[in-house]
Amino acid sequence: MSVRIRLKRLGAKKAPFYRIVVADSRSARNSKSIDEIGYYNPTTEPAALKVDAEAAAKWIANGAQPSDTVKALLKKAGVIKD
Repeated sequence: MSVRIRLKRLGAKKAPFYRIVVADSRSARNSKSIDEIGYYNPTTEPAALKVDAEAAAKWIANGAQPSDTVKALLKKAGVIKD
């Protein structure tokens, strides 16, 4: 099973709100996830980002691959360095 850290879209039409989740890479975008490690709200000024750094680091150490967008968000939050 390949595990990814990715965004799950919530919110209304044209008002997105995202949860940062750990999910099986084969599952659909908004389907059941393994763990929820944070959220991202791009509609606020400035954009709201909250990440459980300890949980994210644990999942990455266990082999979970972050998506490109989540990787950028984790860098912004200071969880990963590159």
